[in-house]
Amino acid sequence: MSQCETHIVGDTATVVLGGEVDLSWSTQVRREVLDALTRAPKVAIDLSRVSYIDSSGIAALVEGFQNARGKGQSFELVRVSPTVLAVLKLARLDRVFTLRTDDAT
Repeated sequence: MSQCETHIVGDTATVVLGGEVDLSWSTQVRREVLDALTRAPKVAIDLSRVSYIDSSGIAALVEGFQNARGKGQSFELVRVSPTVLAVLKLARLDRVFTLRTDDAT
């Protein structure tokens, strides 16, 4: 089962994703990421519990990144699971996103 929850601490909204981020669920992820950008100047996407991500999930993250960049907001991927990191590296998106291994807060 996929999961998505947002926590706001200070000026950072952390969107915690879990499970499989695929076509059936990427629309919800997109909404959650874009909503977080309206709620805080800094957004961190915690991917530590994501076991699978497909191109639609990656597209949701890219859209969030582009939206944040357009508004001058901070957008980071934190605690990226090995599965997601492999996909990001394959698409060379590890060079586009800011990746952090520590917690967002």
